[in-house]
Amino acid sequence: MERLSTKEILDAGLGDWRKLAQALHARYRIGDFRAGAAFVAAVAAAAEAASHHPDIKMTCGVVDVSLCTREDGLWVTQKDIDMARKISEIARQNGLEPEPTAVAQLELALDTANESRVAPFWSVLLTGSPDNRIYDSVFDPTGRVPGLWFQGTGEHEAPRQRWHFDLWLAPEVAEERIMAAVAQGGSVVDDSQAPSFTVLADPDGNKVCVCTCLERS
Repeated sequence: MERLSTKEILDAGLGDWRKLAQALHARYRIGDFRAGAAFVAAVAAAAEAASHHPDIKMTCGVVDVSLCTREDGLWVTQKDIDMARKISEIARQNGLEPEPTAVAQLELALDTANESRVAPFWSVLLTGSPDNRIYDSVFDPTGRVPGLWFQGTGEHEAPRQRWHFDLWLAPEVAEERIMAAVAQGGSVVDDSQAPSFTVLADPDGNKVCVCTCLERS
């Protein structure tokens, strides 16, 4: 099925959902464990009927749901849009409150000029198999660890920091989170690509990218 562009995803008008790195993400507030379990059971029934299954996590008064299509990569397709609408309707029927701006996703990024050499090491270490690579990234299919992507660089001596975090946030909260981090002693290193991503540094100079889905292909 054809991969949807960011614009097509945004134009779908999924109020409960936000696009992060690869998938659509939603968070629903639950009153108690039973309410969460009932919601998850209803979503499971709908997913079975559609033969399209989301990832679901229930913890600390919330249920987190993510959707993507695992066909030649990890992309959002029309199947995910349709299932997201079904899940939103199930949430409304169960009286659950969406918290779309609370979704977040953490990725690890490693600067390397030798992806083909280092990727099998990280794949087997993080996931138990050297084969869990999709394009420029390593993904654990069961979601135990964050995704790791390899940022291409030229050959060079090891820089001070080869690792950094990519923190994906809902677009409407990214600027507020950046300002809060700066208020705690951080600094903006580069915002020339905002709102796609903004590079921050902590007081020791360690870098992190705050990313959103906006202004991406």
